[in-house]
Amino acid sequence: MLGIVVSRADDASVHIGEHLLDLADWDRLADTSRPDAEGGAVVYRTEGAVLREFDALHLHTERAADAFEELDLLVFASKHAGETGPLLTAHHTGNVGPADHGGDPNDLARACPNAHARVLAALADHAPEGYEVGMECTHHGPTDVGAPSMFVEVGSGQAEWDDPGAARAVARAILELRGVAPDREPEDGKADDSHRRHLVGIGGGHYAPRFERVVRETDWAVGHVAAEWGLAALGDPGAPESRTVLDALFTESRAAYALVDGDRPAIEDVVANLGYRSVSETWVRETDGVALGLVGAVEREVATVGEGLRFGEPAVDHAGEFVVVDPPVELLDEARGIDREATRATFRRVALAFDTDQGGTRVTGPAVLAVPDDREALVDGLTAVLRERYDSVERVEGAVLAREVAFDPDRARTLGVPEGPKFGRLAAGDPVEVDGEEIPPEAVREERERRFPIA
Repeated sequence: MLGIVVSRADDASVHIGEHLLDLADWDRLADTSRPDAEGGAVVYRTEGAVLREFDALHLHTERAADAFEELDLLVFASKHAGETGPLLTAHHTGNVGPADHGGDPNDLARACPNAHARVLAALADHAPEGYEVGMECTHHGPTDVGAPSMFVEVGSGQAEWDDPGAARAVARAILELRGVAPDREPEDGKADDSHRRHLVGIGGGHYAPRFERVVRETDWAVGHVAAEWGLAALGDPGAPESRTVLDALFTESRAAYALVDGDRPAIEDVVANLGYRSVSETWVRETDGVALGLVGAVEREVATVGEGLRFGEPAVDHAGEFVVVDPPVELLDEARGIDREATRATFRRVALAFDTDQGGTRVTGPAVLAVPDDREALVDGLTAVLRERYDSVERVEGAVLAREVAFDPDRARTLGVPEGPKFGRLAAGDPVEVDGEEIPPEAVREERERRFPIA
């Protein structure tokens, strides 16, 4: 069940609430068990959602979930205030550092990464012209909610708070959360968070475009985000209280991975000591669509993404076994020298994963394949790259045979051709005249053959 909290002290919240009631068929029910100021008296219920009104501002409304029954997810329909212009935003609640705006210091409410990703997408779908959609860091109360929760907001000033188009967009996005789980399910039949596509965000500013971009462009969701200013307020990340807060970022996000913005070795050490993993945006993008069980197994056997491992197209949705093979070294070297991008594209098309260097741009091997026979497809792809340079390329027993007809400068000299422009014309395939005699290009060419073992 989706719970929606509207604050009578927040005119934007009231405005969103009016559109929520207009967009669905609600039953108006009486609840005498709670005071009107605390979500009682009149309650609105529709399929998959319940809406209650509170007198207090959201950030001071602790234990709001207690007003609801059988609650899976709680949303605070709210306003955003700032100098950011027209903006629709969503964020989790809590305090990394002091409690300047509700809740308790160094305390975090339970996040809802999956629902948060879904509402950001819905806001983008429904945003009126001129409105941006963004993600904020974790920065205010309440910290004791009682259920996975988040704020969904319209901002950033009075004109936007009064804008019916913006209020209706937020209302529509909230209603699309009916039936949406707060968390992604763990993969591979596992129960631990290391198989769940949740990230904690560490670093960056109050607004979190990098983390929002990851949510928008990959299948990863983001829970709590500890911005730079919150980390500064924590101080020494190794101090006991700081470690407790850092640990809570993960537990309250049901996450085992941190996407770290900036160079933060001290924090990354604490994250590792707490049993979690700091990852790069490259790692997040490489693992997009790839089963986390496969990611872990390949990284253990071959290399990590940070060390150069890259995943190919067949890795998406592959959950079976794999084999690690070495590609033909000389053939790989030649193909890479001819066309590095085409060589990499071959590995991406055929291999589950492969090792690289030079920032992931140069394939080195080994290759991780679904079945051993895929090595033949890899050889075929590399052979095709050779055809960009050689006149003929063929597979023979145990090798690839490449032939080219090339200009032979020694033959040209023997025939009396002076070095210079005539050399160039012959090399380009044009005949030249020397001492009144025409020398055709065929007279100064030789066939060269190279053999590349593939066994």
